[in-house]
Amino acid sequence: MKLSELDERLLVLRERAKEVRDPTAADETLELILELLEKHRPNRILEIGAAEGLTSCAMLMCSHAHLTAIERNADRASCARSHFRTFGLESRTELYEGDAGEILPLLSGEYDLIFLDGPKVQYRKYLSDCKRLLRRGGILLSDDVLLFGWVTGEPPKKRKMLAEHLREYLRLLETDTELTTEILKIGEGLAVSTKL
Repeated sequence: MKLSELDERLLVLRERAKEVRDPTAADETLELILELLEKHRPNRILEIGAAEGLTSCAMLMCSHAHLTAIERNADRASCARSHFRTFGLESRTELYEGDAGEILPLLSGEYDLIFLDGPKVQYRKYLSDCKRLLRRGGILLSDDVLLFGWVTGEPPKKRKMLAEHLREYLRLLETDTELTTEILKIGEGLAVSTKL
């Protein structure tokens, strides 16, 4: 399914979110995710940093998967629940409200696809649990890993630490013997890691 083929109501919500700078996956990032869903047909998806659930809804509309979402912000989590209801997807979702660093260690089972789009400074902290939860052959998508070009270039002074956290995360991915990783220059950078 192409992005343009999604429910018109969802496309309108995505545009509105972009206008108010609310987090949602970039169009080209979501296009790639939808292609991967079509190709790999996952049964279980985990999204870390669900925001208002718009990317979750898109993934569920394009698959038969069950999706587990984690969102720290109470207002966004409430919106996500509402969106799942609106689109008739709540029977295939499980939403945990809280800090992913505390919730991830409690999750079990294997996921076919993990979409990591939470707080960027925590990506390194989440990696071991993501690897534990990812089935062999499964895909970990880490969004915004190049962030405004700050990671490969010179970040503003206030963002140096954030850029360094992401650089370290990319080093971890690229040297991990359990993963094969490709960094795509779409959106604000997407790391596509497959578990060997």
